[in-house]
Amino acid sequence: MTPHFFAPPTWSTSSFGHNTDNSARELSSLAEHLNLCQGQRGRLFSLHCLAEATHGLLAARFVTTLVGIALLFAVASLAA
Repeated sequence: MTPHFFAPPTWSTSSFGHNTDNSARELSSLAEHLNLCQGQRGRLFSLHCLAEATHGLLAARFVTTLVGIALLFAVASLAA
């Protein structure tokens, strides 16, 4: 069996020894992008965020959600 040797990670940057600060052009482009994204938020954006959060909660606990719904139906059928 031959051992596997892994090379250490290599890092490369594009700063070439200069400061890594953002340029004014980059900041302007970012501000323009954020303004565009903010403008695309519709009236139902908060409802969409709530639906995504609910989906994430329920999808992570799918079996538990199904058991809870089944129990809810069982209690409702006994009460009726």
